[in-house]
Amino acid sequence: MKNARSMGGVFICLISLKIDKMSIIQNYLKIRSEIPDHVKIVAASKTRSAKEISKLIDAGCTDIGENYVQEAEEKYHELGKDAKKLRWHLIGHLQKNKAKRALEIFDVIQSVDSLEIAKEINRRAQKQVVVYVEVNIGDEKTKSGVKPGEVKNLIEEIAQLENLRVTGLMTIEPYSKNPEDSRIYFRKMKILFDEIQNLKTLSMGMSGSYKAAIEEGSNMVRIGSKIFGQREY
Repeated sequence: MKNARSMGGVFICLISLKIDKMSIIQNYLKIRSEIPDHVKIVAASKTRSAKEISKLIDAGCTDIGENYVQEAEEKYHELGKDAKKLRWHLIGHLQKNKAKRALEIFDVIQSVDSLEIAKEINRRAQKQVVVYVEVNIGDEKTKSGVKPGEVKNLIEEIAQLENLRVTGLMTIEPYSKNPEDSRIYFRKMKILFDEIQNLKTLSMGMSGSYKAAIEEGSNMVRIGSKIFGQREY
């Protein structure tokens, strides 16, 4: 009986793993089918495992977003050759002392919010790096990002750095349970985006707000829980 129960537990575990795998793939494909083709999905994989990320590769996902350099390093190395099938985005705040390590993994740094960090990335870079300027569109004291009125000046200053290329803006809108509350911030971002020439990407909208963000002009969304399920800390 003991062995039977043990084997039953293994069987249930295997079924659970299969269901989880299909759930992640189905979630991604469902979102992909529901949004315009020109909108890029960055799967926000903070606290998620390399195995979960590999399932997304099977589903056709091409872009992964990570908040922390060390966590990204672990997953990148665990994925091995598969890691190079993905475009890696740093979507969390970058500390100066992590710039060199970040450049070994990330293809895009979405969270540049000062000339100081831009200069450090430029100093460490061995080739041209794609960066986005992070905008604190809600003027929240607890969040990173430059004020909207300072964005143009920062972009002009970064343009003088030979190893950096600013191609987009990124924002994290103020939290609200109602995604409609975010529209005012998305609209402000779209106006700012349109005022600045030669930018390609407007990265805004997350699991709870990506539909509203797309309707207001986003062409890149960062989605975590809607793909992976709720995080378990």
